[in-house]
Amino acid sequence: MSKKLTKKTKAALASFDSKQIYDLDKAIDIAKKTSITKFESSIDIAIKLNLDTTKADQQLRGAISLPHNVSKPLRILAITDQQAEAKQAGADFVGEIDKINEIKAGWMDFDVIITNPKFMIELGKLGKILGPRGLMPNPKTGTVTQDIATAITEYRKGKKEYRTDSFGNIHMTIGKQSTETQKIVENANTLIELIKSRRPSAVKGVYIQNISISSTMGPGVKVKIN
Repeated sequence: MSKKLTKKTKAALASFDSKQIYDLDKAIDIAKKTSITKFESSIDIAIKLNLDTTKADQQLRGAISLPHNVSKPLRILAITDQQAEAKQAGADFVGEIDKINEIKAGWMDFDVIITNPKFMIELGKLGKILGPRGLMPNPKTGTVTQDIATAITEYRKGKKEYRTDSFGNIHMTIGKQSTETQKIVENANTLIELIKSRRPSAVKGVYIQNISISSTMGPGVKVKIN
């Protein structure tokens, strides 16, 4: 199986010039063609930033609503006293301390928690459970808010979280193989423009060092930075 995969990878790499830097739409088309999976691949973007992530003010984190939703539906847990509004907005699970106790007992059948600030003291005690899984609510991502209904609606429509890893990279799925290239271009540009607007004031020199597009398990295709 590994030899087969290696052959597929070699063939994918041989099908384009991996040293060349391509226009965004061309890079996306190449990524679609160089997928080596049997299932439909995701199309992902990787943005390498000139950041010192050991400094808190250079750790980017937030959420974004892409123009074209490519995410599978999220299982939304609302921990709130605005329960009627949360249910109407489309939360899958709604509760207060009862849901926090269920998490303590090992229940994890959700993808995002949206909550009111008043519940963060209790949720903060679950840092060892929620933190490593990236599930701790945060005001930067809009998951700690007084406006529960709006936050749920945004996440139900496909709002996605982003954050830099320890090397200053941001990764995000921006489409599928079957998604129209132009729609993926628009998703990519929306993210890139947001990242540009979030440039920390302390950063000197080149901010965005490189951008690449790839399919699931496929090779990265370098993209021109405008």
